[in-house]
Amino acid sequence: MTHAPLPVLFLHGIRVSGTMWHPQLHEVGQRRPVSAPDLPGHGHRRGQHFTLAGAVDLVRQEIDDLGGRALVVGLSLGGYVGIAAASRLGDRVAGLVAMGCTAVPTPERTRPLRVAGGLLRRLPDGGDRLNHRLFAALWGERAATVIGERGFATEAMPDALDELVRFDPLAEVARYGGPVWLVNGGRDHFRVDEQRFLDVCERARLVVVPRVGHLVPIAAPRVVSRLVSEVAEQVDDGTVSGVA
Repeated sequence: MTHAPLPVLFLHGIRVSGTMWHPQLHEVGQRRPVSAPDLPGHGHRRGQHFTLAGAVDLVRQEIDDLGGRALVVGLSLGGYVGIAAASRLGDRVAGLVAMGCTAVPTPERTRPLRVAGGLLRRLPDGGDRLNHRLFAALWGERAATVIGERGFATEAMPDALDELVRFDPLAEVARYGGPVWLVNGGRDHFRVDEQRFLDVCERARLVVVPRVGHLVPIAAPRVVSRLVSEVAEQVDDGTVSGVA
């Protein structure tokens, strides 16, 4: 008797929305259920107050809607939310793929994002047009349109950054006993505490995608789709080994 494929829940980065996962939803979704909700304060949930507790509660609801158990994949802000969810939701999180979030968020490290967000919020459109131009210059007009389909929630950035500087991802990920994949672009500045995260994870693997920066799913969409599919298969089949 075959069992239903393990669902995958994707969590987006700061100021964007679930639409950033469009390539992965298409590719991974051919084999298993997938979901990419907008976090509080982002996308369809713009105007809501972002808290980590609220984001974890959203993850709980999404996993329950998917059948009660899922592989959680998060980038940047979504990666930290994924770590918090893995720590707090127990067996609901069958495995965690945490991308671009192996840096302990401190006031000093979040300051550049605060400054950039403040400048964007001063623009008449809240920075939508400039964000679109930046994404288009890096990854093309089509990708920028998909990523910005629900706008760029620069107004949510202060709440999200306030929550992150109060968050201890090392302590939280250490409490999670399931398998963890730490995924970083080779040129990502968020790799700074990579070894510290590996050291505290009970069952961790490190995957470095060469020649890309922080936004790995956008810069290397097929690589990420293939990786997530392989991880989901391993978790599904129970063939995940220990620390690698």
